[in-house]
Amino acid sequence: MLRLAVTTAAETLDRIREPLAERGIEARHLRAKQRSIRVSAGSSGEKGRRSAACTDEFDVGFVYPSRLMEGATIDARLSIPWVNGRDAVVVSRNKAGVLATLDVAGVPVPKTTMISNPVDDAAVTDAVDAFSFPVVVKPNSTTRGVGVAKAMDLDSLLGIIDYLDLVHDYRATGDKSYLIQEFLPDARDYRAMVVDGEYAGAVRRELPDDALAEGRWKHNVHRGADATGVELDDHARDLAERTAETLGIDYLGVDLLETDDRILVNETNARPTIDHETKYVPDFYDRLGALIKRTAEGQ
Repeated sequence: MLRLAVTTAAETLDRIREPLAERGIEARHLRAKQRSIRVSAGSSGEKGRRSAACTDEFDVGFVYPSRLMEGATIDARLSIPWVNGRDAVVVSRNKAGVLATLDVAGVPVPKTTMISNPVDDAAVTDAVDAFSFPVVVKPNSTTRGVGVAKAMDLDSLLGIIDYLDLVHDYRATGDKSYLIQEFLPDARDYRAMVVDGEYAGAVRRELPDDALAEGRWKHNVHRGADATGVELDDHARDLAERTAETLGIDYLGVDLLETDDRILVNETNARPTIDHETKYVPDFYDRLGALIKRTAEGQ
């Protein structure tokens, strides 16, 4: 059995364990955070990668740890290839960088401006002149909808920015940027999965009716939205595949927003949660297993 390191113990590991085992891959949890990690072999005479980073040996990793500092230490001790390595995670985490790269490549994205703090109110006011309210404000490097807000007017926008200024003023804050983005009311929200360059299925993320009636608008599953398997048309599938190809990421979640007249790539995730098998194409695990095996072989 090929031993696969999975750095999350959440839904993904539980869902992939049995299907991958049927394909000769043993998925095991590699705990990469909230623990002590031995950096050196120490004076006890212990040698080798096994004793220094974890209690198991692995042949290949699934996706690089989300915390890059811990990831670098574990990666050095294990010395294994990753399906999505550090570069893929870093590229996808930078929302503005992804959108700029896709826009240059001709992939449609929402109208977006990046603000690099610190700036004064005049700079924010000038930047938002190109938009119509409401606008979306989002931290550049977060996931799961964390910190995303909707500003209805200039006063509320500047109030949101005041809070971001407080966060960015802390000297340990690495990314001091955020995005101002057009708000697309009633847009349909999809997460498409791309495996080894090809579309592999999609879900539509929707809030329950009662949440919508309360005025909620963020369709993140981690915020209570439901994910339902859907069939995307050829154009949407092509956008997802072009996104993965443009970014050079083999295993990628691509977030699409669809209105009555547009479909746009909104974000990407190089560490996407895998949903139930029924929400993907029939050969999803065959393709995922083949990608993992080729990665282990250094291809």
